[in-house]
Amino acid sequence: MTMLWTHGVNSGKLTPQEFVAVTSTNSAKIFNIYPRKGCIQVGADADLVVWDPQASKTISAKTHHQNIDFNIFEGWQAKGVATHTICDGELRFADGDLRVQKGTGKYIKRPAFPAVYSALKKQADLNQPKAVKRD
Repeated sequence: MTMLWTHGVNSGKLTPQEFVAVTSTNSAKIFNIYPRKGCIQVGADADLVVWDPQASKTISAKTHHQNIDFNIFEGWQAKGVATHTICDGELRFADGDLRVQKGTGKYIKRPAFPAVYSALKKQADLNQPKAVKRD
């Protein structure tokens, strides 16, 4: 997310609203978990990220919270950083301090096809080539 903010929003290629759409709403729709994820509304269990657009950091495998010993962006300077993350109503990340415990994640079951699939299929069926009767 930091690299997308740095090279998308900071460069003027994306607006902050488009950044939110790309990183949450659209992703949730693609993975067919919207509106449970990807929006803030009653009944949704969206995770909230507090973003500081002025904060900066150097990307490094030594400081990221992933189970891997390298980072393809190693040494890059980024401007725009997530400072806090709230999941299930609990503060899970704050100023570089990861506060999660193993086993607290949840599997989200999702249907194979998003709701828009049936509309697109119906449209495709209607647009199928039809034989022209000639006498």
